Amino acid sequence: MIFTDDTEETLRSAVWLVNSAEDPETLADLADYETFLAEFPYTGRIDRDEAELASLQALRPRLRAMLLASRDDMVARVNDALDESTLTPHLVRHDDTDWHLHAVADDNPLAERVLIETAMALIDVVRADEGSRITVCDDDTCEALALDLSRNRSKRYCSATCANRNAVAAYRARRADA
Repeated sequence: MIFTDDTEETLRSAVWLVNSAEDPETLADLADYETFLAEFPYTGRIDRDEAELASLQALRPRLRAMLLASRDDMVARVNDALDESTLTPHLVRHDDTDWHLHAVADDNPLAERVLIETAMALIDVVRADEGSRITVCDDDTCEALALDLSRNRSKRYCSATCANRNAVAAYRARRADA
């Protein structure tokens, strides 16, 4: 494990949100939003309405910029996010998750909690100097993010689809050369 479970889950959630803006859009309506919530079960206040969906959609470019920033720029972006919110850090344990830190109140808007949780996860990324684990997919036709939490730093693609497409292309190129 590179990071704690809650940090890894937060990074996965942030990458999912960012990638949901790629074509085809996967956070277009409330049904898509329910899919997100099923995959990433946030605790606390969740309104499940169009306004909350719109706030998450609007957050995606900011998350993308935070996740792809250089280390020093990431620090500045994290600090900006933390400065914008009233922080009320407290340790919590819920569901199957052991003790971990919630930095803002559970009744704050979900988009704010997602932003602050992402900022808190990126603190771990900065401290470990592991920003290179968050990259743009290696597929030339894809702009989605790839999150590499593998031990050997081998993940280069955002999804199995992009990985398979590139493996098939490489195979065909080798066969053509042979």
